[in-house]
Amino acid sequence: MTRFSEYQVIGRRLPTATDPTPKLYRMRIFAPSEIVAKSRFWYFLRKLQKAKAATGEIVAVNKIAEKRPLKVKNFGVWLRYDSHTGTHNMYREMRELSRAAAIDRLYQEMGSKHRARFRSIQVIRIVEIEKTADVKRAYIKQLLEKDLRFPLPHRISKTRATFTATRPQTF
Repeated sequence: MTRFSEYQVIGRRLPTATDPTPKLYRMRIFAPSEIVAKSRFWYFLRKLQKAKAATGEIVAVNKIAEKRPLKVKNFGVWLRYDSHTGTHNMYREMRELSRAAAIDRLYQEMGSKHRARFRSIQVIRIVEIEKTADVKRAYIKQLLEKDLRFPLPHRISKTRATFTATRPQTF
């Protein structure tokens, strides 16, 4: 079970006399709950448009489910994050079962490798990589080989006797 879910949040400015039907804005946001998704929506909308929660309203919040949650997929993620030295853009590839699981893994990796927190990471775009030729990263390419096999070292054979005269061969 992943920590994050994908939400579709639709919001707009409040209707006024000059603008009775304001423009709707839709975002797909990864968040642990619906409340955090709404909060992140207003955070991003403040950056993109001159709108804030006090002068706007949320029209709808929908939780998006994965179409095929049992199929392993490759995902490409474009993100921006703030580090100790500045703001950086990045492209990462993940191999997961769902978009939400890929983003969960992204936050874990960014926290461990770059010391980036949830508040400093902004996911710009996430796409499922359909063709294996489009995969760029070597750590994902190695898992796409045709006859991929994993060695099973240190195999212990089962013996019927409680005590044996020789040590088991595990290599």
